[in-house]
Amino acid sequence: MKTRILPLLVLVATLCLNQGNATAGVTITRTNYHGWPDSYIISNGKVAAAIVPAIGRVMQFGYIGEDGVFWENLPLSGGIADAQLMVWASKDWVNFGGDKTWPSPEADWSIFTERNGWRPPPAFDGWASDVKLSGSTLTLMTAEDPFYGTVAERRIQMHSSKPEMTITTTFRRVKGQPAVIGIWVITQLKDPVALFAPLPRKSIFRDGFTMLGQNPPPSLKVEKGLVSLTRNPKGAHKIGLDGDSLLWVGEKHVLRIDSPRESRGDYPDKGSSTEIYTGADPLPYIELETLGPLHQMKEGDTIKRSNVYKLSRRTKPTPEAEARAVLGR
Repeated sequence: MKTRILPLLVLVATLCLNQGNATAGVTITRTNYHGWPDSYIISNGKVAAAIVPAIGRVMQFGYIGEDGVFWENLPLSGGIADAQLMVWASKDWVNFGGDKTWPSPEADWSIFTERNGWRPPPAFDGWASDVKLSGSTLTLMTAEDPFYGTVAERRIQMHSSKPEMTITTTFRRVKGQPAVIGIWVITQLKDPVALFAPLPRKSIFRDGFTMLGQNPPPSLKVEKGLVSLTRNPKGAHKIGLDGDSLLWVGEKHVLRIDSPRESRGDYPDKGSSTEIYTGADPLPYIELETLGPLHQMKEGDTIKRSNVYKLSRRTKPTPEAEARAVLGR
């Protein structure tokens, strides 16, 4: 008989009732999350996030008692990806879902790893992370990546009262010759009703976006300062943008991700500071991605970026009306 996997927020509601003080402030609870022992739930009594150090990801975020908005590849629940370097040569990448960080630019991965084919550096994707708890803050700390000579720390903080989470990502170069590296944060989300991105006043892109795939998304529109699109089940698509914000609109919820673009520095992927990827069936997810500027990193150097995740409930009759209200457009 197959074990039924409870939605995150049902689990959180139980944990909060057991604690008895979740509404008094931010709480961190150790738990078994979907078969991963030694996982954590961080909550402020309104919203909660599930963190799984075994695979180095923030796996879910949502209102307590309701379905979360992050996409999870549930058949892989409780699994472990590349726990040992010996299996690095495996051709298969394990896509668990959730929120993670990779080094940019993606095109340089093979230069560092000397590996043909697409595969994220292992310490950034698949290896277990250490955990540090400090008050109401949880920090995930990766091992040193053997190819990049770099460690990543992700400090996860929940707002004391708002439905808002901040993740601050820091890369520290431990060893290796000076190299150009940037911070890239990838958030995988459930199939949306629509996706939006506000255009900056003066976009560096002629059309307000740049193509990062072979074909434009069939639903892509640019209208009155707003880029919009939906997922195409028949094909994957990706665009780059030079703004600060991305918006996911679902049937009941809205997630806004903010990560300010810096005025100086070169950005990867033709100058993109935000990106939208829409996956094809059979995995019905999309990615909202933020990127920092590229830095020439030498031993001892650090770079840092913060993402703010703001959750809200739908109040407007159409996705566009919702997006314009949330984004002030």
